[in-house]
Amino acid sequence: MQRLHDAEAAAREIVARTGGEIRLALPLGLGKPVRLVNALVKLACDDPSIRLAIFTALTLEPPDPGSGMKARFLGPAKDRLFGAYPALLYAELLRRDALPDNITVNEFFLLAGRWLGVAPMQQAYISANYTHARDVLIAQEPNVLAQLVSEQDGSFSLSGNTDISADLFAMRAEGKLDFVAVGEVHPDLPFMQGPGAVLTPEAFHLTLVPEPYELFSAVKRPVDAAAHAIGLHVSRLIADGGTLQIGIGAIGDAVAHALLLRHSGAAPPIQRAAPFDLPAPGGPFEEGLHGVTEMLVGGLLALFEAGVVRREVDGHAIAAGFFVDTRDFYRRLREMPREERARIAMTPVSFTNALYGNEAEKRTARVKARFVNGAMQVSVMGDVMSDTVENGQVVSGVGGQFNFVEQAFALHDARSIITLPATRWSGGKRHSNIRWSVATTTVPRHMRDVVVTEYGIADLRGRSDAETIAALIAIADSAFQDELIDRAQKAGKLPKGFTLPQSARNNWPETVENWLAPYRAELPDFPFGSDFDEIERLLLPALEELSRHAPTLRGKARLLQDALRLPPHPREQEALARMGFDSRYAGGEALALSGALRRVVT
Repeated sequence: MQRLHDAEAAAREIVARTGGEIRLALPLGLGKPVRLVNALVKLACDDPSIRLAIFTALTLEPPDPGSGMKARFLGPAKDRLFGAYPALLYAELLRRDALPDNITVNEFFLLAGRWLGVAPMQQAYISANYTHARDVLIAQEPNVLAQLVSEQDGSFSLSGNTDISADLFAMRAEGKLDFVAVGEVHPDLPFMQGPGAVLTPEAFHLTLVPEPYELFSAVKRPVDAAAHAIGLHVSRLIADGGTLQIGIGAIGDAVAHALLLRHSGAAPPIQRAAPFDLPAPGGPFEEGLHGVTEMLVGGLLALFEAGVVRREVDGHAIAAGFFVDTRDFYRRLREMPREERARIAMTPVSFTNALYGNEAEKRTARVKARFVNGAMQVSVMGDVMSDTVENGQVVSGVGGQFNFVEQAFALHDARSIITLPATRWSGGKRHSNIRWSVATTTVPRHMRDVVVTEYGIADLRGRSDAETIAALIAIADSAFQDELIDRAQKAGKLPKGFTLPQSARNNWPETVENWLAPYRAELPDFPFGSDFDEIERLLLPALEELSRHAPTLRGKARLLQDALRLPPHPREQEALARMGFDSRYAGGEALALSGALRRVVT
């Protein structure tokens, strides 16, 4: 194994070993060796004779501050929030449509929303289930695999990216693949264990130990009332002694937090006060849960630390394929006692996301499984839209969502739970996420199972179309229920005399707010901590209110009125100063923000 400290020297060595024809496999997300990748891209940009083909997913970038309020909020705090993470040169070139002809980049999963309108990436995106991405990659005959690794006691860990890499290394050991393996060592990566996660130095042709940089930090978003309600509903469906998969984001955090409340006994009083027709709350977890998830998220780690996720299979309480999270998440893993950290097994997604391969053992382990995933929209007949919008623009990707839905139908007593807020804001108006039809389909209606909004739970498995439509309209926002009923009746999918039960006729945002308001102490905006400071946490709901209403003249006028008629927020001047507004010369933007602050004060 050759050990280098200069990324450019490592890149030149790769060019020499491949003859300048580089088919580069890079891990999804955090595992990209940024210094090495940038050095390779720069060499290829400078030398057209080098051909560089990159296959990867989830290129991490902090959000573009842009202009206006977003720039005022994100600009001063960008590095503090997301880490001083070096920009990936190929991503910058793609955004400028300036990638030279001798470099290609294909991704099978995109950072959510970040590549909308970027034609080169939209055209190069490959739609594939996470379990199939490995085979798509192998078909391209990769001759270099480069990855960020952790080093300890003379061994290397693939850390948070065993997802596809562990399988590739195993296949190379079996003589099925041949590639140059390069590890870029990062001191802040936790040394994780698990099947295929730990490798000897002989597994790598090169290791690079460059000047360190901060790992990407995925900033947590606040958990609003709708997300907390969804989390509380989902927590009723999780069976003690069962198996759990949850994803990243506010709803994933809400589900994990609700499970902690359930375990402590704090959730049932909140749940019994719910104004919706729901199953009985669950009790504490006497047997505990076993985690099987493609992504190890902060909420699942918190459940592990609290002893909720503790049911072991082969000595492991969690099996996961990758992680991208906050700096605090990485620190907790690094500082965890080694024997405790070893109970978290980093595995390939061919293990977590599929039943085939050791199927009997997986079936025995994955009892009473609940696979919880998010969606953008759901049709009243149960089609799920999660990754692509009407005009074909890819928001993110299929990832492993379909894999887990498929498992839910293949396993005994397993359920797929799709979560989404009942409405979204766009153009200054609310729109229903429960639709008559959806433009694109991630999960087809013949695999409909459980759907949860803030207004309740729709159990759809084995139901007729009429029963499915009625159940989904019952958890839609009441502003849109009559329109959906009318469409269904005109299409002959609901009886002419159909009426919703009265218990489903009070599905309004204020109903959820009023239900949860007495329990705000138990339902914080950031149940698992935040990198935002106190003033930024104050600003977030105000900026959300501003984004909802400022796009229309009427909405902005009302915000300006509220700035004049409502009492000021106690820390309003600090908030305005943080946004770069001088209170002595406050214009329309600052007044609108003041109105939003005064409107959301609690």
